[in-house]
Amino acid sequence: MMRKLRRVISRTYRRATVDLSHPARSPLGSTVVNCVVYEDGVRQPCDGDAQNALRQVRRSDGRGFVWFGLHEPTALELAVFAEMFGLHPLAVEDAALAQQRPGLQRYEPVRGQPHGDTLVAVFRTCRYIADPQSPSGGEVVDTGDLMVFIGSDFVLTVRHGGHGSLGPLRESLEARPEQLAKGPAAVLHAIADQIVDDYLAAADAVQHDVDEVETAVFSEQAGRHDAGRIYQLKRELLELKRSAGPLERPIRALATTPLAPAGPAMQPYFRDVVDHLTRLSEQLASFDALLDSILQAHLAQVTVAQNEDMRKITAWAAIVAVPTMVCGMYGMNFEHMPELRWTYGYPLVLTVMATACVTIHRSFRRNGWL
Repeated sequence: MMRKLRRVISRTYRRATVDLSHPARSPLGSTVVNCVVYEDGVRQPCDGDAQNALRQVRRSDGRGFVWFGLHEPTALELAVFAEMFGLHPLAVEDAALAQQRPGLQRYEPVRGQPHGDTLVAVFRTCRYIADPQSPSGGEVVDTGDLMVFIGSDFVLTVRHGGHGSLGPLRESLEARPEQLAKGPAAVLHAIADQIVDDYLAAADAVQHDVDEVETAVFSEQAGRHDAGRIYQLKRELLELKRSAGPLERPIRALATTPLAPAGPAMQPYFRDVVDHLTRLSEQLASFDALLDSILQAHLAQVTVAQNEDMRKITAWAAIVAVPTMVCGMYGMNFEHMPELRWTYGYPLVLTVMATACVTIHRSFRRNGWL
């Protein structure tokens, strides 16, 4: 299935020569969430036509860029943008397939694209939401995919999943034109910063659940379902690590090395994102270690509780063994047995059994078995 889809994307990419200026022949549909032109950090009037927006930017002598936002585009739609911006086929293929490992790649221009290299950043968006399949109302980490293509005069964002909308981020950037004036790299930084902040918010929510589980495990009402909740939290931590862990190295590269089209002006901003990622990785590592300790403590408590139950069962079995033994002896029906014809034999035997049982019970209570 994957190979077939790759062939379709590659074939579509080679044949994509569509005139976007003609609406009737444009393959771009509802997947284009936004088409915005910025010049010197200020939003410019735009008729929404992709080709016209690109021409408008390239007439601004490097003072502006265009930002296209796509949501779950088809292979044909991606191929059209690849033709417009000279994107590498491998990057376009990854954007269509989604579920890629977070990271950063730099591609040289293809098909005679004269505007320099293209940086492709892959992110995993996430949110911590209630699990609809959990009867106890637990929460899980829900992830999506976001790929960001940036060139010298364009930003192309490709989003997969039902969350991670960039609308609020765009509005926040437009309120700071001096930041947008730094170009497409400023958009890449803002996206990376928001995604890492979302990771931190999810980690804080996980910390709240870890604290609740810790309290429950060491409370008197600790139950057998605690182990399942601990395992679920470790699984959500693993999902967060898969999303955030691979990002630290590429973001650090942006913070320390001038990578066109990012440039050195944005390095201090990316260093701030690296600091947040470092804090996040340390936080997740501490949660993981804490959950391991909580799980071990819970298993130790279960073992102690089982030992307590076995001691109580053994103690009662020992108490019951005394009358069982006496009754078993007198139930043999032999003719010559002690005190068979004595008037007080039966009360005496009952008294001996009761005395023995009480003595053994007091001994077990004294030793903490009962």
